Amino acid sequence: MTIELKPVATVKNSRNEPIDDNWESIIAEIELASHIPTEAFNNISDFSHLEIIYYFNKVKEEDIVFAGRPRGNPNYPLVGIFGQRKKDRPNTIGLSTVELLEHNGRVIKVKYLDAIDGTPVLDIKPVFKEFQPQSDIKQPVWVADLMKKYWK
Repeated sequence: MTIELKPVATVKNSRNEPIDDNWESIIAEIELASHIPTEAFNNISDFSHLEIIYYFNKVKEEDIVFAGRPRGNPNYPLVGIFGQRKKDRPNTIGLSTVELLEHNGRVIKVKYLDAIDGTPVLDIKPVFKEFQPQSDIKQPVWVADLMKKYWK
């Protein structure tokens, strides 16, 4: 089965390379594609957070992996691709929960989006408290180590 998707928006920011750390200072604008009406953003400012689904359009097919040590760190376990958030995924799809800072016409400004300039956005959804985890989040110890500089 083949699935074809058309981007609904594009990311605009100052980061051109997929660097792993220091994303907190990056403020991104998400601009609607020309085929999406401005009304698609009606009342989006009623929400503090959004989920951005995007396409890692710069990942090469030969870079896709199904298992590996996160960031190639030999101190981390061998983890399957579905047990990590690496960009080199089979369908090269990313997902970030972002803070909505501003809405102006066809553009929203967000924080905590780890997507580089020019990234195609596949969908935008508001965060509902009721869809957040209803139980405690569990994760392996190596994740906290891996993420310690991600948002700094």
